[in-house]
Amino acid sequence: MRLRRTLLALVMVVGGLLAGAGGATAASPYCGITWGSTAKAGGTLSSAPLIDVRTGQHDCWDRVVFEFAGPADGWSAGYGEAYTEGQGLALSPYTAGGALLRVSLRAPAYDAGHAATVPYRTGEHAANALGYRTLRDVVFGGSFEGYTTFAVGVRAQLPYRVSVLSGPGTHSRIVLDVAHQWQQ
Repeated sequence: MRLRRTLLALVMVVGGLLAGAGGATAASPYCGITWGSTAKAGGTLSSAPLIDVRTGQHDCWDRVVFEFAGPADGWSAGYGEAYTEGQGLALSPYTAGGALLRVSLRAPAYDAGHAATVPYRTGEHAANALGYRTLRDVVFGGSFEGYTTFAVGVRAQLPYRVSVLSGPGTHSRIVLDVAHQWQQ
């Protein structure tokens, strides 16, 4: 009888430890990511034109890269509706029932002579996101008075970060990373 109680107590203690360890693991950040999903902004207005938009996949996040022909560091981003520049029409990227991340770049998508520096029109898909784990679509929202907008369709409202990188050469890049998930 005494052995039975001791074994039962041991089983309960080990079970509690295992359950506690599982809870701690589930609450740890995914890939150490602590970015959050609230609206963010940084930098200032630039005249360096946007010249390229591309996407990439990493182990812990998907990436959208906005490249400029010169120094640019101004941006704002947040979850919610995105509208075309100048007209204010709602943008509808493919989200697969997920979320919409609006990105406003504080730089034009046209040169000093007002000629377009990117090959897509307002409302068109700007970068390929097929088969990505988090990204679903990147839609160009136009450029007006030095501001350029994109609507990024993602699988869910997930943590994201925006960073500014210099190069290659005299170019600069504003990079949007969206995590694959919140927790491990």
